[in-house]
Amino acid sequence: MPKKLSHAASWPTLTQERLTAWGRAIRAQRLRQRITAADLGARLGISRATLRRLEQGDPGAAAGAYLTALLALGLADQTTPALPAELWQGGHGERVKLSRQEKGGDDDDYF
Repeated sequence: MPKKLSHAASWPTLTQERLTAWGRAIRAQRLRQRITAADLGARLGISRATLRRLEQGDPGAAAGAYLTALLALGLADQTTPALPAELWQGGHGERVKLSRQEKGGDDDDYF
């Protein structure tokens, strides 16, 4: 059995909710399309155990496995819309400047 890096309880609630929703959508669509777990696992290149983890919303499963399953089942556009290009383009020279307090300046009681 693969070693988990962290427990589900340590993940943010929103992350847990999204993974659970993705898992439910993967399972529902797989059943709707009458695809067996073994067939979908083979199509995705993952084991049935990993597919079971995806369908349960396990945060320890690889993000790539979730996204590939959603894509293979025709759910990618609905569940993971494309990000706006502004998130990675332009503004590369702009940096956030730290305040004096954050730099460790005037306020000795900061920490």
